[in-house]
Amino acid sequence: MFGPVRGPWPDETWKGWWGDNPPYHAPVFVLTNHSRASFTMAGGTTFHFVTDGIRAALERAMDAAQDRDVRLGGGVTTLRQYLRAGLIDEMHLAIVPVLLGSGEPFFAGIDVPKLGYRCTEHVPTAGATHVVLTKHG
Repeated sequence: MFGPVRGPWPDETWKGWWGDNPPYHAPVFVLTNHSRASFTMAGGTTFHFVTDGIRAALERAMDAAQDRDVRLGGGVTTLRQYLRAGLIDEMHLAIVPVLLGSGEPFFAGIDVPKLGYRCTEHVPTAGATHVVLTKHG
């Protein structure tokens, strides 16, 4: 989600897709295999680059959030890692009926009920279906 870079950071002037004032206005922890120094942008967004895995990124995010919510964002691969590790308490999925190409299957090979998730909300609208899955037990 942070950028199109795959591999080492070739240009550390790249600061994301959103311009000088990212929409987050909070600390953001970017999973990567390649070190990069943290930096702060307008609106109070500070990007931190985490190279030691999903658990370390989540711990740092939870420390920064104190008692507030931590939200995960990213591609299917990242979210599947957190889901399989049982580190997601609640997921809000917005399912939009638009064909974009082959995509990546989010739930393929994952037994969501076996991981302890139940559908706790289902709201169909004209533009999307919203489903909330909550982890129990």
